[in-house]
Amino acid sequence: MVSFRAQRSEPELLSPARATPRETKALSDLDDQRTLRYYETVVGFFRSNSGRPDNPAQAIRAALMEALVYYYPIAGRLREDAGGRLVVDCAGQGVVFVEACVDVRLEEFGEPLLPPYPCVEELLCDVGDTRAVVGRPLLFMQVTRLKCGGFVLGFHICHNLADGFGMAQFIKAVADIARGEAAPTILPVWQRELLVTARSCLPAMTRSISPGHELPPVNNGPGTPTPTRDLMLSTPPKNMEAQYFLFGPREISTLRGLIPAGQAQSATIFELVTAVMWRARTAALGYGPSQRVRLMITMNARGRWNTHTRIPRGYYGNAHVSPIAELAAGDLCAQPLGDTVELVRQTKRGMTKERMESMVEAVASLREWPPSAMDRVYEVSDIRWTAVNVLRFGWAELAGGGIPLAGDLTSKLGSDHVRCENEKGEVSTVVSMLLPRAAMARFRQEMAVWLNHREDDEDTKNLPILSSL
Repeated sequence: MVSFRAQRSEPELLSPARATPRETKALSDLDDQRTLRYYETVVGFFRSNSGRPDNPAQAIRAALMEALVYYYPIAGRLREDAGGRLVVDCAGQGVVFVEACVDVRLEEFGEPLLPPYPCVEELLCDVGDTRAVVGRPLLFMQVTRLKCGGFVLGFHICHNLADGFGMAQFIKAVADIARGEAAPTILPVWQRELLVTARSCLPAMTRSISPGHELPPVNNGPGTPTPTRDLMLSTPPKNMEAQYFLFGPREISTLRGLIPAGQAQSATIFELVTAVMWRARTAALGYGPSQRVRLMITMNARGRWNTHTRIPRGYYGNAHVSPIAELAAGDLCAQPLGDTVELVRQTKRGMTKERMESMVEAVASLREWPPSAMDRVYEVSDIRWTAVNVLRFGWAELAGGGIPLAGDLTSKLGSDHVRCENEKGEVSTVVSMLLPRAAMARFRQEMAVWLNHREDDEDTKNLPILSSL
């Protein structure tokens, strides 16, 4: 694997290209979750085309300043109001920009281009404490020029301001302007009041949680006198291992063959992969048969399923909800795979208007989601389509990228489904997984069984990709 060091410019504070409104903006209840008080990290690899500018980094720098005219809250600063809620002071304070170069070609990052990306820390500028967001720049961006003429766009952005689709929309605005558009092709919409409940307006000390709005602690089942702490929560990060698992057409076809024919035709790739990985992860972590385990699916409220709470085009705030499935570990691992796939599907389809409103109200009450007391939970996010066909610089095309960490910066419990290509150039899905080392070895064995791989099978060796982080 290639190794390199980046030559960086001094960090520069960039303000919007022109004067912007001086005002204070409130966040939504979904934005103002304490569990979102961190900087999400994203990297994108771009292949150059003909007609590229002499210095792509400077072209992006100029486009970023222009994009901030439209997305001026991102150039502001967060502060807490008297009630402890976050607000954005918009005064054009600016974002951090760094230009860098490395003596590496795009193809040296791997063919196909898959996580874990080598020396990824060299492609990102220093953000300091990733959990300290108040009073600091809300975006840290580094553009790294490659030896082949391509570049890497790496950034940290405060999650309280935007979710994955919002982040992609903002970077699309930068790409639009860098391509020569006079303005972003999708104009930003704030309207955070769409996802604010009356409960969030109450003083923090007077709020009470209505029945059904707070998730109860996981029930260990009858006969369990003292709950044991979840291995995922008790294991230090230094004793955990990150790997990525690749699912191409061959693997998906194998999984479809394990469920009834009628169901196999309608099951989505996300449902199939999530069902198998939840079961393999549960078995690998050694939960007792009667212990309850949970699957939490992050769903974008901009999706076609949401016909009741209109999220306008251009909205870039957090608009994700997380329905949860729960089952005894023994029942999960013993039932037919088709039943698990159906449970995943019904969990997604069960997000009604009432459930969505209840979840937003719970967030307003708890100021975090999920509640910190939860254990034995597996979080799954499908971000395969977040940036597909939207990041068009004209003189460069997106070759790959995504979130370069297995498990986000505030949780060790999550997996991200990311779109990629396999060695044959076939559209595939790569899924992150973070587990204690011993559990990871068991997880690999479980996955090999599901996919009919042998230990000496070349495809088995290519399926898990060890993280360098």
